[in-house]
Amino acid sequence: MTRIMGSNVKRLCLLTVVMGLGLGLCAQTTVQKDALQLYRNRQYDAAIAICEQEIKANPANMDAYSVLIWSLLRQKRYLQAEEKGLQARKENSYDIRIIEALGEAEYYLGKNDAALSYFQRYVSNARESEGDYVLSYYYMGEIYIKQSKFQHADIALTTAVRNKPERADYWTRLGYAREMCKEYTSAIEAYDKALSLNANLADAKSGKERCQSRL
Repeated sequence: MTRIMGSNVKRLCLLTVVMGLGLGLCAQTTVQKDALQLYRNRQYDAAIAICEQEIKANPANMDAYSVLIWSLLRQKRYLQAEEKGLQARKENSYDIRIIEALGEAEYYLGKNDAALSYFQRYVSNARESEGDYVLSYYYMGEIYIKQSKFQHADIALTTAVRNKPERADYWTRLGYAREMCKEYTSAIEAYDKALSLNANLADAKSGKERCQSRL
């Protein structure tokens, strides 16, 4: 009888531990989902607060780091986003969400070489269907324009418009890159596409006129 009672007690203790672990994991998952939902609802301060708690409890929580940095970026707190991104990479240097977010932070901080390196690393590892894949090519195109590497910009922005053909602003910047390469006919084609999507784009209008005057 004593042996049976002892066995039951052990089973009860084991069940309690397992249930406790399960509840802990469930709570953590719920917190992460809550932070992501807050981010999607543009409640960035609340999302940041939850993520900071999660990171304090588990410094290797890349989900929390991702939502934290995205929230900081949306608030234009680029220095803090950079700081948190570098901190996250000490825990996991391969998480492509962190790599892309760091690219954005460096881009807005004017650190073009660093931003370009992060974006290149990101697109080489991301799936083409991922939302930030196209955005990364757009940023790369803008960086190449700043560096007067207009053929590189043409390639990057062509990739961007191929995946997001509805973006008139992408077509406008592609037209400009081609114009700077003196490819006036193809530049006009890009400007025309931009104007077909938004007839009021002043940059596309003036760009098309410049190219027409040079033909």
